[in-house]
Amino acid sequence: MARLTVHGIGLNVEVAGAGPPLLLLHGFTGSAATWASHLPELSGRGTTIAVDLIGHGASDAPRDPARYMLSHCTADMLAVLDRLGVGRTGVLGYSMGARVALHLALAAPERVAGLVLESGSPGLAGESERSARRASDEELAAAIERDGVQAFVAHWEQLSLFASQNTLPAAVRSALRRQRLDNSAQGLAHCLRSMSTGAQASLWRRLGEIDAPALLIAGALDEKFCQIGRAMASAMPRACLAVVPGAGHAVHLERPDEFVHLVVGFVAEHLRACCNDTRDCAGTPLAGRADDGHCGARRRGLN
Repeated sequence: MARLTVHGIGLNVEVAGAGPPLLLLHGFTGSAATWASHLPELSGRGTTIAVDLIGHGASDAPRDPARYMLSHCTADMLAVLDRLGVGRTGVLGYSMGARVALHLALAAPERVAGLVLESGSPGLAGESERSARRASDEELAAAIERDGVQAFVAHWEQLSLFASQNTLPAAVRSALRRQRLDNSAQGLAHCLRSMSTGAQASLWRRLGEIDAPALLIAGALDEKFCQIGRAMASAMPRACLAVVPGAGHAVHLERPDEFVHLVVGFVAEHLRACCNDTRDCAGTPLAGRADDGHCGARRRGLN
């Protein structure tokens, strides 16, 4: 575990393993602990760099909500890579972390060797949708500041998006709750104000600019993000979608073996030769543009 100061804030960064680097970006209310159960497998095949994003976990939660904008978060991740001497890396992002990963790939394509986006989105396409989402997120942010993190987490766990998590073992659900509670009210509230899909500009029209190989992962029970994943796979030149049966929004929690199998396969195929320099990664493009929502994952029985 290390604490790195970048652009005036402290970020918790946990590095493990050796070999091709993989930057791990958690979702809203998460932390580097999101990936704890997968680290033995992932760090055994490369260098994992797990970051507590701004406002989360042990990282700083500054007072200025503008500091949480995705443009600043992207700059923070590049600074972390610079501090660690990593020139080019794969990026694995879940939900909010997937949106950070997309911004990173567009802002600094020369630094991103490949993307694994779990339940990711390029944002909301229409301004009316974004405006409504911003209003909703401001209400939720104010409630967090007024009622505290514990009340918010109790509300958050009841969202239909996470209904499939009710079938997880009690120990897993308890660990997830502790992880969510280990955040500050200010950090979560400002993330909602400045990092949400309502706050960010839509990236839908820019997806074609991302030339890095990309694996999109969605749970079959999360139909909304399956649809988003299919549209993204069609728009990105070297992307494909793996739909994992029996999983909802958090595939890494609900079907951990299938999830890590997909990630390890992608790393082996596309990131094996990616070191801390500017060499191109080895490997051939993913199988087609996956307009039908399928990819090489079909060979592994996950579609």
